[in-house]
Amino acid sequence: MSWKNVIGRVSFSNCDPIFDGLDPVWTILSAPPAWLTGHVMRRDCIAAPIPSADFASNSDELLLLPEIGIVSNGKVGSVLLFGERPIENMRDIALPTDSSTSKVLLNWIVKNRGLDPKFVESGPDINSMLEKCDGALLIGDRAILASISNPELVRMDLGAEWTRVTGLPMVFGVFVARRDSPRDVLITAHSQMISQVEKFETNDSWRNKVISRTSKKMGFPMDRVEEYFRTEVRNRMTEDDIEGLTRFLRDACGMEKEPIWLDIHSE
Repeated sequence: MSWKNVIGRVSFSNCDPIFDGLDPVWTILSAPPAWLTGHVMRRDCIAAPIPSADFASNSDELLLLPEIGIVSNGKVGSVLLFGERPIENMRDIALPTDSSTSKVLLNWIVKNRGLDPKFVESGPDINSMLEKCDGALLIGDRAILASISNPELVRMDLGAEWTRVTGLPMVFGVFVARRDSPRDVLITAHSQMISQVEKFETNDSWRNKVISRTSKKMGFPMDRVEEYFRTEVRNRMTEDDIEGLTRFLRDACGMEKEPIWLDIHSE
């Protein structure tokens, strides 16, 4: 199988509206967010959503696919800080090994608040994380599950905090490709992913089927999944989202250059 027929996806439900029902001509490579960066760089796949922070580190070799991402405007519901005390009183915070953007964002948040907790790398298990640290950062479906099981331990939604401080949406993940990728294949992949987003946005019957399948797959209540996709995470990226992404890349990641975007219109 050629890498040109493979699209990477985050192994969380936040990408289900894109990949549930995608044309089977594409092979889907599912992996944790931070792993997908390496898969794109090694040509294991033609495109993939990667942490925005990883794009900043590899922007000389990658380009962004327009109109599509992993975005929140305020509360994201799946990037959460847990603990038995407020963040101001946390001496140390356990960080998951499967993320990049959330760790950079948390570092930006604590500096913005004048805090200096110790960060400790850890496997993404809330119980073991809180056994050794005052705080625990979790992302994706694990964060949602932990918030359902332990709502009293949720101390901060990082998407909400970013928007509270900046007034801008938070783009946690961006869809990228190598700059030397074949443009025609990228445009085809992009077009089909955008079509899936549009179908999810406009076809209520299809939307309900995707939500139902996600609920069964993850063991989450249907109404929680519906709320997640309706008010917290979306895959359509707007001009406001690009402004939020630019701010994050510059202020949190230290990226000074303008990113390169795939031009889907020119011949």
